[in-house]
Amino acid sequence: MKMITAIVNKEDSRQVCSQLIRSKFSVTRLSTTGGFLMTGNVTLMMGVEDERVEECIEILRKYCSQHTEVVPSTALFGSGETSLPITVTVGGATVFVTNVERFEKL
Repeated sequence: MKMITAIVNKEDSRQVCSQLIRSKFSVTRLSTTGGFLMTGNVTLMMGVEDERVEECIEILRKYCSQHTEVVPSTALFGSGETSLPITVTVGGATVFVTNVERFEKL
């Protein structure tokens, strides 16, 4: 058994959770905040049998889209503040797959 932890964009979370549940994956959803842009994310935690790991990752890949956004960046130049727009890639999913030594459903 593996524990899949996936950090996904808040906007993608509803659709990806629906697809995971339709495919009979048990999903725990946690609201989280990203450290770089300080925007809403969702962290999904799933206990998955070894033979279904790739199926789960394919669902994440299909329903978690990446796109670019222009966001303001505050940089100090001399004594004043200037807001400079920068282009960043957001969305997609960050996925961790870890071994589970023991699993019990109580």
